[in-house]
Amino acid sequence: MRIAYILTTLGVGGAERQVLALADRMAARGHAVLVVVLRRRGGHEWPTENAVHSLDMRKSPVSILAGIARARRVLRAFRPDLVHSHTFPANMTARALRLLGCAAPVLSTIHNVYEGGRHRMLAYRLTDRLSRHTTAVSEAAALRYVHLKAVPPGKCRVLTNGVDTGEFAPDAERRSRVRAAMGVGGEFVWLAAGRVVPAKDYPNVLRAFARVREGCPDARLWIAGEAADAELGPLKTLAGELGLGESVRWLGLRRDMAGLLDAADGFVLGSAWEGMPLAVAEAMAMEKPVVATDVGGVRELVGSAGKVVPAGNATALAEAMLEAAGQTPDERSQAGRAARRRIEDHFSMDVKADEWESLYLTLLPQER
Repeated sequence: MRIAYILTTLGVGGAERQVLALADRMAARGHAVLVVVLRRRGGHEWPTENAVHSLDMRKSPVSILAGIARARRVLRAFRPDLVHSHTFPANMTARALRLLGCAAPVLSTIHNVYEGGRHRMLAYRLTDRLSRHTTAVSEAAALRYVHLKAVPPGKCRVLTNGVDTGEFAPDAERRSRVRAAMGVGGEFVWLAAGRVVPAKDYPNVLRAFARVREGCPDARLWIAGEAADAELGPLKTLAGELGLGESVRWLGLRRDMAGLLDAADGFVLGSAWEGMPLAVAEAMAMEKPVVATDVGGVRELVGSAGKVVPAGNATALAEAMLEAAGQTPDERSQAGRAARRRIEDHFSMDVKADEWESLYLTLLPQER
């Protein structure tokens, strides 16, 4: 099978990492793979050994049309059996290519419960006939897009994200090494991860952590994620106003998530909206207590293996964090093993690659 993956960027985000992991799995299984990226290549990207073609699109009609023309030439040369696109800009590009005569069927994937307002939902609805099928990373996302009539119910299914359980596995030696490098001893360390954007609602996390500190003064919070100065400045100001001082560490963009999760004692997600947050699944694979807001597919992912609280409720988030930190080591270890088993059984990347490959095969015969 010849598969072309289209995505907006290769930036260090969960959706991008998921697509490249899937592309790598498909290549390892003997399929020919091409990755097409809408925007210009940048410095902070997930690595891949697959061929990557950048369309160098910018936000202007002329640039978009030129990029689509380039993509048409690239796909003609590659001759894919299937085009698998991810997130709104790439989904629209793949559908435009179909309209312009690309023969390969298009599979669209939605990665978040919110991919834009009513104009984008109308665009999804009007172009749906150009996509053979649509998948969503969570039941919550699928239900929302069907409700908005962006996707017909008969053409939408859920196929969740997957985790590399080999890469994300606890390592006691690495834990000791990273904690020593980070200068922590017996303190309870919470890790929050993800780009510093409104969806992640880091003010909620900071307010919750301020309450945690009242009951656990030695607690620490690490925040790992790419941040623009315009987003980071107000957060640092809020942390100062809450009296958090050096108990919060802003780690910026990090690629060593497995090591950071090993070093941490718990993982917290305070998001206002999500699709299926990969960082939560990675924390579960690392056997960490997870406390997360009930948004998107979080509840579907966590099940009974973590604490889920209402979004925007810093008090509830803090209470769940204190409850998790108050467990005995044996209780945390037992809960951590259960969380990892849940990932291995239902969300491992190998399991998901099997599901994707099976879906791909069902889409091909109708075109031949």
